[in-house]
Parts: sequence; structure tokens; C-alpha cells
Amino acid sequence: MPTSVRPSACPGLLRIVPALDGGICRVKLPGGVLRSAQARVIAEAARRHTGGVLELTNRSNLQIRGVLPGQESPLIDALLGAGLGPRVAAADDVRNLMLSPAAGLDPQARMDVRALASQLLDLLQDTPALYALSPKFALQLDGGEALAMREHPHDLWLLAEDDQHLLLGLAGCPNDAPLARIEVTQGVELVRQLLLLFLELATPEQSRMRQLLAQIPAAELLQRLQARLSFALQAAPANWQPAESTARAPAGVYPQAQQGLCMVAAGARLGRLHAEQLLALAELSERHGNGELRLTPWQGVLLGNVPETKSSELLNALEALGLLTQTDEPLLGLVACTGSAACARGLADSKHHALHLAERLRENGARPQVHLSACPRSCASARVQPYTLLASTPDHYQLYQRTPEAPGFGRLLAPAMTIDEAGAWFARQHPAGTSDA
Repeated sequence: MPTSVRPSACPGLLRIVPALDGGICRVKLPGGVLRSAQARVIAEAARRHTGGVLELTNRSNLQIRGVLPGQESPLIDALLGAGLGPRVAAADDVRNLMLSPAAGLDPQARMDVRALASQLLDLLQDTPALYALSPKFALQLDGGEALAMREHPHDLWLLAEDDQHLLLGLAGCPNDAPLARIEVTQGVELVRQLLLLFLELATPEQSRMRQLLAQIPAAELLQRLQARLSFALQAAPANWQPAESTARAPAGVYPQAQQGLCMVAAGARLGRLHAEQLLALAELSERHGNGELRLTPWQGVLLGNVPETKSSELLNALEALGLLTQTDEPLLGLVACTGSAACARGLADSKHHALHLAERLRENGARPQVHLSACPRSCASARVQPYTLLASTPDHYQLYQRTPEAPGFGRLLAPAMTIDEAGAWFARQHPAGTSDA
């Protein structure tokens, strides 16, 4: 496969971008699913060609950090050999479709969306006109699962109303009101025509759906879309209510739709794994599950199809591996970017500070959900967390609280505080046993 791809600051499997700690290679996983054999290839390649550090992203993908100089090509070849790349090099950027990590397994799901997801990924890869989409342009397919991230904004989202109908939304997430309703069998053609229409109407500066909607109202865009479709867009339900979903990063044992089986979830410490941990996870997925690792948008991992009788044994093994399995672990409520240790834009070592904040929270019992960002770009969190600590100096952060009235990170609560001061503040605001979820 030719490895020439368009220039972009976004890493991909075929486009390794530089950082302070070496190159970054992003592997996009269909539905967030990584087979055990592929996990072994990634781990071995990471040990051979990088520093061995892996990151789980907030859209259920995997990044390999610290790619060594001159090792880019052998790393890419190893990943392609494991079937982790696109069918066509130019299609790597557009494989941005997020599912629940529990798709097909969650007993609360209204629909098993995996077959439709496969069709949509085929559409993205096999339609050369769509290769012009921005590497950040993203789709979400929501089957109504309980284990679902519904606060990440996407350019286009589809939500299962039942097992026969989908609701459509634009430039938002399935917590927003939908704009139209279609039959499931119409989903692929809807997405095809909508994406082609977007590319026809958007200027080069309008790389995201929200930017186009700032110029063309959603109602007008739907009218133009309707003219391209052979079926009628139905009105969205007036009494629509968003589905309930987990408010915090999942950890522990969860029921599965299939009798006698369960799902076991665990978090990675601030979204990072080492190659040896991934190798061990591959072995655990084969011993206790069906050989699949499902990465989660909470930067963790879920193993499905686990016999209920083996769930405790697996949970103990994940904890021994260094993963987060207790729901009251404060690190499960913290998100941190790579920080100044590996990013030239970072003002503070946010990863280190997040670990320090977790220590303070263990001492005082507070369990807030906090995003530590070393710069205003907010790379580590696609959604706005209840609280954001935004670095202002190497040792100080601005504290923000999300509110409906304030855009961006929300309302500024404190212009400068150290991590110890932040820990004390959260202890006062969130005594032991309470949370902001």
C-alpha cells in the first residue's frame, strides 16, 4: 500500500507526526474493537520501534507514542500486516465512526448497530469523494446502550429509536434533540448523500459541520438533502428524550444481553498503557472472553462475552495488571492531556499533576470529574467536563466549572491555583461520598 497521505497535524497510521517524546502513530479501530492477535502485534511493534507507551483515545482508538527516528516505516509495515490499516491509503483519515464499546452486548440497547457500522465504514473507505473530509470530521452510531458516551460532539450522529428506525442529528451528540427520522435500511444512503452535500456546500475553511451550519440553517440543509434522497425524511419525535447512560468511566462487572455472560470494564491510568500491559490484556481476552478488546471513549478497556463465573477472576487479574477496576478510584474521574513533558504547546506537566491530584483526592474522599489541560486546545477531552483545570503557568491552573450559560470550559472560578490548592478546593465542594455526576 502506498504510504503517501495528505499533510495534516493529526496523526494517523500512515502519517506519524512529531512530538517532544517522539513520533505519534494513531491506529483507528473499527468500532473500537482490537483483536488479541492485533494487540500482540501492536505491543511487539511498540517495544521494537518506540518507547513502548500506548494511549487510549477519547474516541476509542489507540495511539503509539515515542516512535523512534528511522523506525516509522517498519512500524507502519507491522501494523498494516496485522490488518490495522485502511484498504486504501487515502481512506485512513475518514474512518471516524464511534460506537458504544458494548455494541451488540448491552442488554439496554434498542438495536445491534454493528452490521450498520460495518456498512458505514465500507462507505467511508470505498467512496473516494469522501477522502476530502477533514481528519477530524466524525460520525457516531448509537444503539441506545447504557454503556455509551453521549456527550462527545460529532459532525453527524445516528441514534436507534428502536430496531427499525434511526434519529439523525448534526453538529452535536445524542443528548441533543434530533432533526429527522429514517428507517434503518435508509441509513447508509442518508449518510452518503449528506456527506457529499456537505463537501459540495462547505468552503475550505468550513471543515466541520458546525461551521457550515453557522452559514446554512439546519432546516435549509435538510431541505437540500431531501432533494437528493429517494425516500422521505420523517419528522423527529416531538416527545423525544435522551437515553440514560453511565455518567462516569465504567469499571467493574456489567450485565450482558447473552445469557450466562457479562462484560468487565477497567480504566487505564490517565489513558496510558505500556506494551507489556497490552500483551497481558490480549492473553486475558482469550482466556476469559472471545479474544476481543474493546477500547472505550473513557480511555479504558472492556472485555465482553466473559462467563459470569469467571468475572471476579478477570477483575482481579486486571487490577493486578495495574488497571483501574474500583468505581471510587479518583483517577477514573480525571482526564489529562500529555502535557509539557511531551507536547511543545503544553504549559504544565498535566499528566504528573493529575496523578498528584488523585493522591490528594484519595486523602480527602472527593471524587470530582476534572479535565487537566496544559493548553486551551483541550486535546484530551472531546466533551467539556464538569470541571477544567487549564494551565496558566508550569505550576498554576485556572479552575473552570461547566454551566449552561457559559461557553467553552464554562465559568471561571479561580484565576490561579496549585494542584494542592485544587485538591483542597474539591474536598470542600465535594465531601466524601458525593460527586458532580
